[in-house]
Order: sequence, then C-alpha cells, then structure tokens
Amino acid sequence: MKSYLAVLGSPGAWRFLAPAFLARLPYAMLQLGVLLLVQWSTGSYGVAGIAAAAAAVAQALVGPQTGRLADRYGQPKVLIPQVVLHAAALGVLLALSSAHAPAVPLVVFSALAGASMPQVGSMVRARWAHLLGRSERLGTAFAVESITDELTFTLAPVLLVAVSTGFSPVWALLAALVMVVLGTLVFAVVRKGAPEPMPVRVRSQGGVLRLRGVAVLAVAFVALGTVFGSLQVGITSYSAALGQAAAAGPIYATFSGASFAGGILYGVVRWRIGAPVRLAATVGLLCATTAALTLAGSIPLLYGGAAMAGFVIAPAVITGYTLVETLIPAEVRTEAFTWLNGSIGLGIATGAAVAGQLVDRSGPSLAFLVPPVTTGLAALLVLLFLRRLRQETGVDEVRQAVAVS
Repeated sequence: MKSYLAVLGSPGAWRFLAPAFLARLPYAMLQLGVLLLVQWSTGSYGVAGIAAAAAAVAQALVGPQTGRLADRYGQPKVLIPQVVLHAAALGVLLALSSAHAPAVPLVVFSALAGASMPQVGSMVRARWAHLLGRSERLGTAFAVESITDELTFTLAPVLLVAVSTGFSPVWALLAALVMVVLGTLVFAVVRKGAPEPMPVRVRSQGGVLRLRGVAVLAVAFVALGTVFGSLQVGITSYSAALGQAAAAGPIYATFSGASFAGGILYGVVRWRIGAPVRLAATVGLLCATTAALTLAGSIPLLYGGAAMAGFVIAPAVITGYTLVETLIPAEVRTEAFTWLNGSIGLGIATGAAVAGQLVDRSGPSLAFLVPPVTTGLAALLVLLFLRRLRQETGVDEVRQAVAVS
C-alpha cells in the first residue's frame, strides 16, 4: 500500500479531495434521482425514463465544453457559475415536480440540470496530472480516482433510495443539491493542484476529439459505460425472473466490490506492458467475463459472473485515463478527461435503454448480451488503432487541432 500512501500523502491533496468527494456523490445520484422524481410526480415510468435519459445525454455532451473552458480560464471561473446554474435548474425541477407539472417542462429542466452538473471528477484528475506529471505515481492516482468513482456510485444510490423511500424523491435530490453546492464551492476556492489557465492561441476547426487516439478512447468508454447500465437492468430483471428479486442488490454490490478490489490491485502493480496493449487486453477480457453472464442460470452463477466482470472493469477504466493523459498536452487535459467521463455516462444510459428493450421484448437473459457485444467491438477498435494509441501528441498538434472559443 506504499504506492497509495505516497499519492494520498502528496502535500495538500486532501484539501481538494475531501470537498471533491462531497461534490461527486450528487453526480452519481442525478440520473437515478431524476428517474425517481419524475415517476413520483407523473406516475409514468415512460416520462421518467425520457427525463433521466435527457439528463444523461445533456451531461455527456455539455460536460466536455465546460472542461474546455476550465482549461482555458481556470477551474474556479467555470465551477462557481456552473454550480449556480445547476442549483437554479435543479431547484426549478424540484418545484415543478412538487406541483405535478406536465411532462415537457420536467424533461427540459432535467436536461438543464444534467448539462449544468459540475464536472468535479475530471477536474480532480486534472489536478493529479498537474501535481504528479507523467510519473508512475500518476497511474496510482488514477486508480484512487477509479476507486472513488466506484465508491460514489455504490453509496449514492443507497443514500438516494433510502431518503426517497423514507421521505420523498424531492427531499433526496434536495439533499444532493446541498452537497453539490457546498462541495463544489469549497473545491473551487482551494487552489492546491489547480492548473493555471492555458489558452490556445491558434484558431482552427476541430477539438480534443480530433487529437490522435482520443476519439477511439471516447468510443471505448461508451462501451465500458454500457456494462454498468445493462448489468443494472439485467441483474435486476433476471433475479426477479428466478424468484429472488431481493438478490439483485447484493449481486450488484458484488460487482462493485470486485471492481473496487480490481482497481486497488491494478494501482500497485508496476506494469511493463504499454498502456495501449493493456487497454486492449482488459477490454477483451471484459468481453469474455461479461459473456459468461449469458450462461448464468442461477443466483450463485450470477454472483460469480458479476464478480469476474467487476474485477476487470476498473483496470480497463484506469488504463483509459492513464493513456489519454499521454496523448494530450496540458492545455486540454480537463476537456479530455471530461469526454471520457461523459462517454461513460452516455454508455450507462444507452446500455440501460437497450437492455430494457431486450428484456421487455425477449426476456431478462437477453440483457446480458449487451456488454459482450459492445466491449468486443471496443476491443477490436483499440486493436485496430493500437499503433495510433502508442504515439504521443505534441503541443504543436494541439494548437492546430483545438478551436479557440
């Protein structure tokens, strides 16, 4: 554990890590929270699903643009107005839901709440990269971030559902709003590790996705996101079909726990294999482990399949973040991290939607077909562009590819 202690012991790191954790819990609550809130308000799962998808898609598309602004003008100048806009959008959504407003304004303000969600996770990764540079410790720091993501996405739904069932979804999202405002504001004013603004002076077409290998990683991360979304649907529906609906929570907790363990183990290994090859290997292995779930015909086999898939997915995510940092210069770092974050969120929404359609039309076991298909295609994509991912991008290329607003 010396690797983790060395990273976490970096001078001043906890000054931004603690408020960032508080701000990231609501990030993991938003999509499910909107689903519960709109269903409670309208009585319709269809409208609730559209509203939750609108929040996820808006967050995935707008998030990278806020990351670009943070790179250019500094994190505080973006985070403070952004969290104010988010508080206003989510506050209006809560008021409309309490008044049982029609579907259209609920969907619109759900999208606005998603679009304005502060991208604190990406900015924490940017701070680690600024503090540690391209050293071995950076891989361990990204492992810390992956473990933190896993922890927030495990704790957040539990807190959200507990408050929603004990009181109402309005109170649950109100608590999330308080956390994101407090956490984001404290994080923004703590300057430790925050990169200085680095505007790019050459105006041209394109953006970070035009840089070598970044679009490949973004597509691969959409595939990784589909694993989370489709397994949520598949485990829930298949457990119910087997007559043990209560097992869904512990099975998904097994997936999360295995991911936690896989991330910790991965972060302490000193890898001699290059990151592009590791990414192809971990995504390919994820395809194989999720394919095993299609053969699971009992609750014990679901536990085993979920554990295997979870153990592999965290190393794949960590490798992707480590790799993208080698492909980009510092002036577009936050934007690139935000594209990967948004890609996972888009994949979660897509995986859940596709798996839900398959369950409704053909039965619960079909939901488990989504992860091996998407991750198999992603592994092939990474292999096809392996040479491109091995090359580093210079500052001159970025200045030719990134448009200045």
